[in-house]
Amino acid sequence: MASLEIGYLLPTRDQAVSGEHDLTRLVDQARRAEALGFDSVWAGDSPLTRPRADPLLLLSAVAAATSRVTLGTAVLLPALRHPILLAHQLATLDGLAEGRLIVGMGGGFPNRGTEAQFVAIGVPFASRVSRLEESIVAMRQLWSGQEVSFTGRHFDFHGATIAPTPTRPAGPPIWLAGGGETALRRVAHLADGWLPYPPRTQAYAREWAAIRQDTDRPVTAALYATLCLDADPERARRRLRASVERYYNAPLEAVETVQAMFAGTARAAADWLGAYTEAGARHVVIRLAADDHDSALETLAQHVLPLLHRKGTP
Repeated sequence: MASLEIGYLLPTRDQAVSGEHDLTRLVDQARRAEALGFDSVWAGDSPLTRPRADPLLLLSAVAAATSRVTLGTAVLLPALRHPILLAHQLATLDGLAEGRLIVGMGGGFPNRGTEAQFVAIGVPFASRVSRLEESIVAMRQLWSGQEVSFTGRHFDFHGATIAPTPTRPAGPPIWLAGGGETALRRVAHLADGWLPYPPRTQAYAREWAAIRQDTDRPVTAALYATLCLDADPERARRRLRASVERYYNAPLEAVETVQAMFAGTARAAADWLGAYTEAGARHVVIRLAADDHDSALETLAQHVLPLLHRKGTP
């Protein structure tokens, strides 16, 4: 069994919601996460639905400011971009990161805000998943460095060659979000990793078993989870509510029915995440629900990481 790895989601959305736009603070947080022992640093993607800094540009700066941590997108919406341009950007970013890039991808959550984002950019919302699938196939061909011709439902190009190519011959690993039979089949057949956020460990274990049964390729089991840490569980719950409702413009009760979220003490949080590692998760990406992200990052590193690493030791 692989050792457990712990990642930190940069608070790009939280910063935008607060009206702060000092992007150097995000780079500093990534550098601090590396110094505190985190294994990876991640950035989310949403230009209009939940506006924030562009993840690929931000991670380019993070790549130059760090030397060890893996860099990831959690998650990128490739259907909003042409696969030639995205393959070029990701190959360049992977080179800047010296092969430390993971590309977490998703189709976009099915709600009005996401649909409005696709409409504004001129991409049919109903085609987002098939565009995601085509983009993966096309980008992996482009990353070969060979001349590529591709004809699909959405994209048609001929004689395309990109440079530079990624650090790894097959390109950066692609992790897909999602749950349910269709999404799990997509992970099994197209992805190098799985990055879901089911609110119950039983669902996680069941779906991870389904992926393993459907593929003979190595796939990394990951988890995207939101934590709010406080010595007082009731206060943690209030703070989680304020953060999540500010982030999503939706009631906490609605969001936590579909996303893995926890509010409470550091030890209880480690136990909660430990149940996911027992269900198979080997890379946990943590989003902190906090007002002071610098302090929350220190608390997470000092009081949760050691407990998680002990639980995740093979």
